[in-house]
This record gives sequence, structure tokens and C-alpha cells, in this order.
Amino acid sequence: MQFGIFSVSDITKDAVTGRTPSEAERIDAIVRIAKRADEVGLDVFAIGEHHNPPFFSSSPTTLLAHIAAVTERIVLSTAVTLITTNDPVKVAEDYAMLQHLAKGRVDLMLGRGNTVPVYPWFGQDIRRGVELALEHYNLLHRLWREDVVDWEGAFRTPLQGFTSIPRPLDGVPPFVWHGAIRTPEIAEQAAYYGNGYFANNILAPNLHFKPLVEFYRQRFAHHGHGTPEQAIVGLGGQAFIARRSQDAVRTFRPYFEGSPLYGASYDLEEFMRATPLSVGSPQEVIEKTLGFQEGFGDYQRQLWIVDHAGLPVEMALEQVELLGTEVVPVLRREMAARRAPGVPDAPTHASLVRATYGDAEPRQARPNPNRGDNLTGTSPYLDTDPGVLADRPLVR
Repeated sequence: MQFGIFSVSDITKDAVTGRTPSEAERIDAIVRIAKRADEVGLDVFAIGEHHNPPFFSSSPTTLLAHIAAVTERIVLSTAVTLITTNDPVKVAEDYAMLQHLAKGRVDLMLGRGNTVPVYPWFGQDIRRGVELALEHYNLLHRLWREDVVDWEGAFRTPLQGFTSIPRPLDGVPPFVWHGAIRTPEIAEQAAYYGNGYFANNILAPNLHFKPLVEFYRQRFAHHGHGTPEQAIVGLGGQAFIARRSQDAVRTFRPYFEGSPLYGASYDLEEFMRATPLSVGSPQEVIEKTLGFQEGFGDYQRQLWIVDHAGLPVEMALEQVELLGTEVVPVLRREMAARRAPGVPDAPTHASLVRATYGDAEPRQARPNPNRGDNLTGTSPYLDTDPGVLADRPLVR
């Protein structure tokens, strides 16, 4: 079971001080938060992707590459990478490069995104968002697994004899989670490929996403990847923790009520009761999270958001500390004790390499020398399957 944190990279006014941090301050803050998560033993740090204020994370790979350089063991991910408006070729290349730099400590969460104008900004049509997501991932999946790709689809210029570089580290692509909260087609695609399915379990009534999770589990089994219980499920969450319950509620209240997302529409106590929001002592957060396991079944990844709604960085760091020292150790023990036999852990680079190669040496891609101008040669790597040669584009 993996436990970690994710950020949507919002830059929000501190409801107590009235001060809005600068972009530079928030970017520095998120690096500190990721480093602390690594230090206290959390498993995952994930960052969202946005291309509009009040967010700062337009380039997750740049940020995660820096974090990879200043952390030791934590897995780096996204929450989410926009598979609809990013070119899947660039996603394949950027995240393979990040995977190399992070020495395998990378996986990828894909999503359609919820910012409507981002589609036309990047030349796409939101009315075809589901089709975009499905087609783009189908291509991404091939680009990471085939040295030479010929491809033609509805949303991108065709590829002929194309090789995405660098090849994935050790010949094993980053594990992919498909994030969705309303789209069965995305859950179906995750199940078809045996990938992970992530439901951002916030902003909705308790267990609201259970039907989609159950659908993914059934389809995972249908496509032959294991039993429904062995499907790879992740949940998002949000928590605010203090050593005493009343301190948690008192401290978090102004940030909740001052948030443009919550404050004007919801009562804190009602939101805590009716949704997965956890505000309270470490024991209360533990009990609520165990309730997710009871409701959704055994799952593999739990991420919390702890730096949103204008919380100052020192308060966010305290949240990470409490998660790492008082909440997660208990959850690891309790969830493991309740876990059904045969339920796998979340895949990691190391486990995927073992599953692919066993005791054999992993692939280390070594290019042939005659591909520099991208026009000569038919085999990009020394060990490329000789039966799959590149059909070079015609130059007129």
C-alpha cells in the first residue's frame, strides 16, 4: 500500500493573514513539501498540471526532475497529466526522460482535466475530450513499447517509422494510472491495459465513486489481468490534522470558509460528515481512511492533498509530518492486517522490471549509429526486432 500527497498547485490567499503568496514562493514551498514527504517516509508525491492562474504547475516534468534531484526514495507522479491536450509523443519523451533522471521513481497519472478553455488553447475540442483521451493513450502505450511506430489517428499527424526517445529506463515504461470520476470509457481503458485506476475521492458524497471503481474492477478481471480484487485502485483524499480534534477544526475552519471552492457553498461540519474530507486528530483520520478500505475494498494508493486553500507552507509541512509519523504507520499496519490474500501492491519500477525480466538483465537501449539524420537506417537500436524495421518517410 502506497501513501502520499498530491498538490493541484493552487495559489490561494491565506484566509487568516490575507496575503497571497507569489508564484516563486509557492514553487519553493512545493519543493520543501515534497522533500519533507520523502524525509518522513511517505511513498508518493504527485503534482497536477494547469495552464492558467491561480495555479503554477504548467510543467510537471521540470518540477519533478528537480524534486527527483533533491529526494532519495519517494515515487514521483502527476495528478494529473492532461492526455487530452498534450501531444502523446511529447508525453512519451518527457516522462521517459524524467524516468531516467529519477532512476525509475516515476509513474504517471493521466486525466482529461477540468479546465474548459485549455482545450482551445492547445488546439483541441472539448466536445471530443473522451475520444482524445482514449486515442492519445493508445498511442502513448505503443510509443513506450515499440521501437518503431507507424500510426494514424483522428487527432494528430500520422507517424511513419517513428521512434520515441529516450526509450523507457530498463525497457520498462512508467506505470500508468488513469484518473477519472465520471467516465466509464476511461475506467474501461485502464482495465483493458491492466493499468491503475485512480478516483479523486474528494468533492463528492462518501463512496460516490464506488460504482466506477467496481466497474473498473470487473473489467480488469474480464480482460484477464486477475481477479476484481487484484485490480490496481488509487484514491485521492484531503486531510487536515492536529493532535487534538478541536484544534484541527478550529485551525482549518478559516481556510475552508475562506476558500473560493468551499466557503460560499458548504458548512465545514456537514462537509466533514458527508464527504471524504478528514479533519481531526491522527486517530480520526486513520479511522476515516480505514472506512475507505471498507467501502471501496482493498486498494493500492492513498494520496491526500494538504497544501491547498491558502494554507501557509509551515502548516502544510506540519501536515506532512503528522501523516508520516502518526497516521501512515498505523494505516500501513491496519490495512495490511485487513487485506485479503492475493491483493497485490501498487506496481513500482523495480517490481515491473522483475516481472518483465525475472533474473535476466534488463534492456539497455543502444542506438545504431546511422540514425542521426532521422532519414537513414531502418533499425533504431542494436537489439530492435529485425522483423520490425522502420519504413522511412519519403523526402520529396
